[in-house]
Amino acid sequence: MGKKQETNPNSEYGEPAQFDPTFNGPIKKRGCTDIICCILFMAVILGYIAVGILAWLYGDPRHVLYPRNSTGWFCGTGPNKNRPNLLYFNILKCATSINVMASALNGLQCPTTQVCVEKCPSTFWGVGSYFPGSKPADTFNQSLCVPSIDLANTDLTVQQIVDKELCPFFHVPTISVLGRCLPDITALGDPSYFSNIQDLSSSANDTINIIKDIVNGFNARDIGVRIFEDFASSWPWILLGLLIAMVVSMLFLLLLRFTAPVMVWVLIIGVLGAGAYGIWHCYWEYDNHKKNSATITDIGFTTNFNVYLQVQETWLAFLIIISVAEAIILLTLIFLRTRILIAIALIQESSKAISHMMSAMLYPLITFVLLLVCVAYWGATALYLATSGGPIYRVVALNSTMSGCSSINGTMDCDPQNFTSSDYPGCPSASCIFIKYNDEGLFQRNLFNLQIYNAVAFLWCANFVIALGQCTLAGAFASYYWAFTKPDDIPMFPVYGGFMRSLRYHVGSLAFGTLILTLVQIARVILEYIDHKTREAQNPVARFILCCMKCCLWCLEKFIKFLNRNAYIMIAIYGKNFCVSAKNAFMLLMRNVVRVVVLDKVTDLLLFFGKLLVVGGVGVLSFFFFSGRIPLPGNTFRFETLNYYWMPIITVVFGSYLIAHGFFSVYNMCVDTLFLCFLEDLERNDGSLQKPYFMSKNLMKILNKSNKAKKKGRGED
Repeated sequence: MGKKQETNPNSEYGEPAQFDPTFNGPIKKRGCTDIICCILFMAVILGYIAVGILAWLYGDPRHVLYPRNSTGWFCGTGPNKNRPNLLYFNILKCATSINVMASALNGLQCPTTQVCVEKCPSTFWGVGSYFPGSKPADTFNQSLCVPSIDLANTDLTVQQIVDKELCPFFHVPTISVLGRCLPDITALGDPSYFSNIQDLSSSANDTINIIKDIVNGFNARDIGVRIFEDFASSWPWILLGLLIAMVVSMLFLLLLRFTAPVMVWVLIIGVLGAGAYGIWHCYWEYDNHKKNSATITDIGFTTNFNVYLQVQETWLAFLIIISVAEAIILLTLIFLRTRILIAIALIQESSKAISHMMSAMLYPLITFVLLLVCVAYWGATALYLATSGGPIYRVVALNSTMSGCSSINGTMDCDPQNFTSSDYPGCPSASCIFIKYNDEGLFQRNLFNLQIYNAVAFLWCANFVIALGQCTLAGAFASYYWAFTKPDDIPMFPVYGGFMRSLRYHVGSLAFGTLILTLVQIARVILEYIDHKTREAQNPVARFILCCMKCCLWCLEKFIKFLNRNAYIMIAIYGKNFCVSAKNAFMLLMRNVVRVVVLDKVTDLLLFFGKLLVVGGVGVLSFFFFSGRIPLPGNTFRFETLNYYWMPIITVVFGSYLIAHGFFSVYNMCVDTLFLCFLEDLERNDGSLQKPYFMSKNLMKILNKSNKAKKKGRGED
């Protein structure tokens, strides 16, 4: 029955592939596919370049990279070249509580004077007892005042200078963060500093009290600086840990050729053992609670889940569920053992294929570099677009409680370089403050649309880069499978050949598949945005509908990725357009749906175990190393110098996962490619002299098949 199903698959999903005596792997004579989509993709790329050029012409990233003082000049450039830091006279006006830093980094939209200074103040100071008779030159620090005032020759009193915010009436210890003088949490956390401040004015005292509250709320040290110090002292060992992760990942994939059967069956037996223990534990709990008089009807409905664990019905339900799952797994192993053996053989064959073309393991580096270029271009374009409008300044009353300042509401434009507060005699605290960037020009009015275009083009380009890698690797591994004698018949530089074929003939097909995926991803982003904006107004029905829609789009995205992946394999082999390749791949998989499910689950289980082995092993090793439990000879590295030894550990673990994911993605692509080739091999050939199988002897042995034509090759087993 099984053999008949293999030779006569269900015609509902198309006819089997027919024998072609001229076919011996990825065809060489092919033409360009999906030309219309290729032209569309190229047009989008050219438009993307044009948007980048316009953003570069109109944008000025100095608005973000360099701080700007109240007069409109950049700190660290031009006349303020020797003054790279920006001091806020009263940073508490920029935001409240812990949002001080975020607000300061987002821009200068805070109603307080800002000046460029050479160094950020490092001590506490306040006007305090200097009021009211002290001279301005003896009270204030000239380097911290606005450039327009000369303290030695001014006729203004200390009170007038404070009211007009020409000099700060207090400052706290600060550090430079991206050119902004922000409060130094380390200094603020030391109570002894506050004892130096006496006899301050009431406003200054109130401000200091607020700062004390902030410090008490944070109650932390300068964590960022200490983490940077840890990275600076441990980066060579972090790189060593990542190198170990790379070597372990590569060895794991190569050794699967010999250890795959043992590992797969050990994992399967482990799952069965865990299920058996679960059955025993549930029965033990059920027997213990059987004597209790409480039942599920006595408890009723409650949100405390622990209460349900005290009744026998709960454990009886768990016992039934786990027993049914265990029975299903056992029956699956009994009836699908042959297909599990096929999956193991394909995994072994994939390991052998990678050993014959080790250059495939390096291709993820190319994908990573191309993705890095896409991200960098998107980020730079977004930055230039965001700063393409000129800054707009408005007259703002820094102290709105003063009489005569009520009419100044930030609606009057001004020039900060020519502004004088004498134009507003009734409001001495009037100042010219940056409000926003100009959005009234033709280019500026379309900034939002251009940012949307930037994001969509980035998604399409990033998906295209991933698709290009999949098609390249599929072409390389297909050339391995369809080599009759391995490795003698494997073409030279198979990865390079797959890359050139994909780039020369199939840009349109890859762009077509990634466009569909990009549209689904955009729909998901829009749905998430709608959910975020309407969350407070949603009722349970609306939340349920949105949740269902998000779940459906997530499933659709996963299905499209699966379909695209197999379509790219068919494109790499036969050179047909995307729709035909996707249809042929889908029909081929549906004709062998049981094998697809078994191979997919076995491969996922094995690769999950591999990632767990690599990441867990390297993580444990890095823990023992950075925590000082593994001593080093000499004084090359001192563990006690680390402030937070868990930060290098987290870095190594995260980097190890990325490395393992990159290596295993190549291996997964190899398994999928060889699987499709194996299915086509079964449909095309029958083992005769005219139609010999291309599969390995191990696969033929599992299927009770053989070739009348004997293979000869150095790599055959």
